[in-house]
Amino acid sequence: MTPESPLSPELLVATVRELPALPAVVLELMEMLAREGVAADAVAAKIAQDQALTAKTLRLANSSFYGMPRKVSRVSDAMAVLGLRTVRTVVITAAVTGSFSPPRCAGFDFVAFWRHAIGTAVCARLLAIRLNVDPEAAFTAGLLHDLGHLVLASCFPIPFADALRQQRAQDMPALEAERALLGMDHTTVGGLMAEHWRFSPTVVKAIRQHHAPEGEGADASLYRLVHVADNIVHALDLAPTEGDAVPPLCTEAWLHMGLDAAPCRKLFEHTEHQTHAVCEALV
Repeated sequence: MTPESPLSPELLVATVRELPALPAVVLELMEMLAREGVAADAVAAKIAQDQALTAKTLRLANSSFYGMPRKVSRVSDAMAVLGLRTVRTVVITAAVTGSFSPPRCAGFDFVAFWRHAIGTAVCARLLAIRLNVDPEAAFTAGLLHDLGHLVLASCFPIPFADALRQQRAQDMPALEAERALLGMDHTTVGGLMAEHWRFSPTVVKAIRQHHAPEGEGADASLYRLVHVADNIVHALDLAPTEGDAVPPLCTEAWLHMGLDAAPCRKLFEHTEHQTHAVCEALV
């Protein structure tokens, strides 16, 4: 496939549908944890069925990001301290970060991708707490916001590498290069993948809208804060890559955060510190 042959929507949808779903144990856990009154023991027993997931969950739970008062060696202990909703986020994060192998795509930095994703998740969570938005949904949406890049690098490495080269050579926004060479951009691809993985419509919309956060509605606060978090983490250069640039910032979304100088400094410091803590556990 060449840059003159953009990806068709039909090919994209078919390719995403052929990709593996999240592990069955993770999907079952997501369904369990969405129910009212689910027993903590049942959730802990389900996580324990997957040794790799258990190890990652405990590593993340014990990271300084969550500030556990003591080190825990059992999932049930982590649940007692963190609570069910936070454990759900921990499980999703552990599963998603292990869902793809490093793709062979020229110009795509797999480790930097996850560092940026985790940084955006951390920053989105901090902003959500400030704005009284669900912090766990914000973390998940931030973690997945650039998922389309990973899908494109894994499934269409040659045309995506061409898009990356054009973006850097011409110093153009990533969305423009992707649309010009691929016929679509990573927000569309990421939204399709999140639907395939059965994430909530709210999270899917935040992925699709994180570069276009204008508008109103019940979901607007979530995709505005993911947009702002993405920009902040690019500006902080937490995952330096060749030709990386801060995307255009929506003034309306920034003003919605209500940040002045002092809160900004605190947000930047906490984002850097917490990103390093989560990356040490998972990347």
